[in-house]
Amino acid sequence: MKIEGLKHTGTPRNHFASDNNSPAHPAVMEAILDANRGHALAYGDDYYTERASKLLKETFGTSCDPFFVYTGTGANTLCVSALARSYNAVICSENAHLNSAECGAPEKFAGVKLYTVPSSSGKITFSDVEAFLSYRGNQHYSQPRVISLTQASDLGICYSVEEVRQLCDFAHANNMYVHMDGARIYNACAALGVSLKEMTADAGLDALSLGGTKNGLLGSEAVIFFRPELAEGFQYIRKQGMQLASKMRFLAVQMEALLTDGLWLNNARHANYMARLLKEELDGIPGLEVTRPVQTNMVYCIIPLKAVEEIRRRYLFYIFDENRSEARLVTNYDTAAEDVAGFAETARKAMTGLF
Repeated sequence: MKIEGLKHTGTPRNHFASDNNSPAHPAVMEAILDANRGHALAYGDDYYTERASKLLKETFGTSCDPFFVYTGTGANTLCVSALARSYNAVICSENAHLNSAECGAPEKFAGVKLYTVPSSSGKITFSDVEAFLSYRGNQHYSQPRVISLTQASDLGICYSVEEVRQLCDFAHANNMYVHMDGARIYNACAALGVSLKEMTADAGLDALSLGGTKNGLLGSEAVIFFRPELAEGFQYIRKQGMQLASKMRFLAVQMEALLTDGLWLNNARHANYMARLLKEELDGIPGLEVTRPVQTNMVYCIIPLKAVEEIRRRYLFYIFDENRSEARLVTNYDTAAEDVAGFAETARKAMTGLF
């Protein structure tokens, strides 16, 4: 999804293309600078990583085992590597990042097959999983082993805590694991009014790819296992997977800053609110159609192609579905009401031919 027609003038502007595009939060940058003093042991054997790991255990439960990594792709892929063998399969939505935006990393590095299911919401259900259970015991098929949930889904829709709990109970009853891609788990928890622990450990989750970059971090993610036996050997998997940071203190302090004093929640709540505000603005523009429920920080909207070209001269955003000109607009922790109003006014002028 290339963005054409926008020339960068060097003037900073908040856009609506991705929550990867926002700057690191000032509190995160301050934490990095504070850690940038003197020497500290490498590869996670330092005080900062120990302190951040302790905070993660306080947040998600004392029995969890956290591991810091650089990227969400690394977190997802290595998590799957730990949960499945090469003859196993992972069941996920067809538009899950694991399937649609990892460039085949799970297949290449974990060696697993992905069984994907269509979903208008990006969520999967019991019946989706049950359809693959008939493969079990048949040596000609990859054996279903992991259910992977994306929270919030790539369409911005949330699993409730009860839905996660029921899927975990179902998986465990069928000797399977549940992994969650939590790139936007903060937005989901903020939207549902639940804690990170309630959404994960308390719901019976086995493993989590904990995001950070989409909620104000510079480049820090984590893998968290909620059953100690699943973490056995992961330090070697992380090293083989080229995700072991030498100066890990700089990853650790970012996550620590995010989980301190409710920063994660404030960031997510604000991004979600800006998305709701954007939806309200777009609803008032004749010819535009918001196409999906707005629960988190993503607004999907059909914008006629001619208007797309005009709007993109001023604001970056992606077209999700080229066939029907459906745009994906993403708000961030730093999106301001003025940004929303500016986008809406630009869209209104583009729709009425005032440019």
